[in-house]
Amino acid sequence: MKTILNHHELSSASFADLIHVQRSSISHLLNGRNKPSLEFIMKINEAFKEVELQWLLYGEGIYPNEDLENNSKSKEQSDGNTIKKSTQKKNVERIVIFYTDGTFKNYVEQ
Repeated sequence: MKTILNHHELSSASFADLIHVQRSSISHLLNGRNKPSLEFIMKINEAFKEVELQWLLYGEGIYPNEDLENNSKSKEQSDGNTIKKSTQKKNVERIVIFYTDGTFKNYVEQ
C-alpha cells in the first residue's frame, strides 16, 4: 500500500477517499495494527488498474504494471464521451415520489 501511495503521491486520507474506505482503516493498516480484508484488496484493485492482483496479494510480479496502466489510459482516451458526460451540467427531467400505500406522484419539467 505504501508503494501505491508513493507512486501516485497520495496522502493516506486521499487514498482512503479514492477507494471508498474510512481513513482510520488506512492508518491501522499502515501501522500494522490490522491486516487488509479481501474486500479492501479488491477496492484497491478496482481503483488502480495498473495493480495486478497477484502483486497485491503475494508481492509477486511488478508494480506498476505499465501494460495495464497504458491499456487503462488508452481506453479512457478512446472513450472520450465518458469524461465529457461527467463534466456536463445535467438538468432534472422528471422526479417520481413513491408512497408507502403504492401510489406515486410524477413531476415532469415543462
